[in-house]
Amino acid sequence: MRRINRLIPLMFVLATGAVAAPAAWAGSPHFVGAVTATRTDNSLTVSGKEAGLGNEEQINILVTATAQCINKGEKHPKAENKESVSSEGTFPVQNGKANFSLTVTATFKPSCSPPMTLAFTDVTVTDTTNNISANVTGTF
Repeated sequence: MRRINRLIPLMFVLATGAVAAPAAWAGSPHFVGAVTATRTDNSLTVSGKEAGLGNEEQINILVTATAQCINKGEKHPKAENKESVSSEGTFPVQNGKANFSLTVTATFKPSCSPPMTLAFTDVTVTDTTNNISANVTGTF
């Protein structure tokens, strides 16, 4: 009888481990390295890599940013010279990893022309499939 009482805690530990083990095999999504942003004229291209995606077939990425026309005095724009921009896409997952690249474009009316300059700020990348985000630091 005493031997059975000693086995009960061991059986509990083994049963708990069997239930928790599948969670350990699930993915752990995260961005790898720096997410980069490159500006060309009135467009901003944001690229990066995500890993820890487990057995997912694809991910959905959303890029959001604020586009602003800045005057010579480095003053922030009025409402008509500022807009939110976004782009969204689906990217395939291979071996638990996915590369992505999306472009957002600012279209101002009237246009953002010299002496005003265009700047992208508050750039955020979100994997809406796994609900994780990364801020891209800097002004572009």
